[in-house]
Amino acid sequence: MGLAILYSRAQIGVEAPPVTIEVFLSGGLPKFNVVGLAETAVRESKDRVFGAIRNSGYDFPQDRITANLGPADMKKTGGRFDLAIALGILAASRQVPGETFENCEFYGELALNGDLRPVPGVLPAAIKAARAGRSIIVPRENGTEAILANGTVFVAGSLLEVTALLRDIDNAEPLCCVEARLLPACGPDLADVRGQQYAKRALEVAAAGGHNILFVGPPGTGKSMLAQRLPRLLPPMENHEAIETAAVNSVLGRPIDLETWRNRPFRAPHHTASAVALVGGGSEPRPGEVSRAHNGVLFLDELAEFSRHVLEVLREPVESGQITISRAYGQSDFPARFQLVAAMNPCPCGYHGDVQGDCRCSADVVQRYRGKISGPLLDRIDIQVQVNRPPVESLRPDAPRGEESTIVARRISGARKIQLARSGKTNADLTSGELNGVFQADSETFDLLERAIDRLSLSARAYQRVQRVARTIADLAGEEVVTKMHVAEALQMRQLDPGTP
Repeated sequence: MGLAILYSRAQIGVEAPPVTIEVFLSGGLPKFNVVGLAETAVRESKDRVFGAIRNSGYDFPQDRITANLGPADMKKTGGRFDLAIALGILAASRQVPGETFENCEFYGELALNGDLRPVPGVLPAAIKAARAGRSIIVPRENGTEAILANGTVFVAGSLLEVTALLRDIDNAEPLCCVEARLLPACGPDLADVRGQQYAKRALEVAAAGGHNILFVGPPGTGKSMLAQRLPRLLPPMENHEAIETAAVNSVLGRPIDLETWRNRPFRAPHHTASAVALVGGGSEPRPGEVSRAHNGVLFLDELAEFSRHVLEVLREPVESGQITISRAYGQSDFPARFQLVAAMNPCPCGYHGDVQGDCRCSADVVQRYRGKISGPLLDRIDIQVQVNRPPVESLRPDAPRGEESTIVARRISGARKIQLARSGKTNADLTSGELNGVFQADSETFDLLERAIDRLSLSARAYQRVQRVARTIADLAGEEVVTKMHVAEALQMRQLDPGTP
């Protein structure tokens, strides 16, 4: 008889709660049980572990084997516990030393020949293991993401390599933390967009303050071009932001590129995407597009073509910065703090209000089309601007180009530094209390805001969003006090509010 105790972690959302693996060998007829609320993939580990142990040259004990994954009331999924269960059997049968298990955590799915296969969700587990002061042993393919946690990481390609490592772990060399190179931001240049100075200004303000923005205009006016150039205007992510975003990709089992991992993500789902694809879900909750865009940009082109039900599920993450998926056995929380950029036509044919277009949509059709965007969702979009046709002269090959992205990005970086030094966050993320502390203005400016509430029928939420945008405009100008001019420009950038002429 023998008992071995090892440590690992489960995956629930982007969390990694600890799991204790207890393997007990007792007398009786040979039998192998895995207990502890294990789902199908975990229970099937019995066959993978048996094949891996035998094909690695070890003896599989002819005893009653019980592998308990505790705590017993927490659901366990996937093949991430295969390695720990196999090592527990070998240690309980005295085939490998078990003295080193106390300070290690183990992750990896076993192939029948003993090879280690990568598993999703290693980065969140590595972060928690580093905080707990434990080293981790992971499949070689998971090594790149595991070292981002700045803990002690050992990698192996097979069960045999792991057992050899454990016999001389004090002299083993952990995986070195490779310095991640920060490549210059790449992508299309803002100078490629001809004309559209007002829309470019709105995009600059949105990038400087992290504000949500909606472009409305006829086809071919450059709405999508503007949105696609936003990532190049944004500063690279800080290390903690990059790790949060990388953790989402880790949960999805996607590889992490050390050369681009600090570039802000840009996600552009098609308008046929379902609500589950957008915000996440499924029987085993997985992150959706809003989480994959965490700390980056979520671009919704042809906004009015999305199902209204799909758009309504955006209201919570746009406001709170996270999404909670509830199931009968518990909840999974995913981060979803993104900058929403949307584009839409003014009517089904696309030419309503266009002097050069021939729109035949009736007023009811136009109203019904725009009604797909509910008031509460529109209320959460800080900047809403019309994008009209650019002058014909600006389309000529010899027409002067606009400002390049690098020039605009420097102004945006300066404004963001002001915001971070003042409150530690962008203006779009300010709470009501924080906004009252940073919105310094005279009585005339507040009078203008109050008149705007009555004339434009602004809600309290929209009123505060105008304040945030005005604060960002002042930051771009390098001014501490918000003036009437800043507020007036912020009000002009809400062109779809109910009372807007």
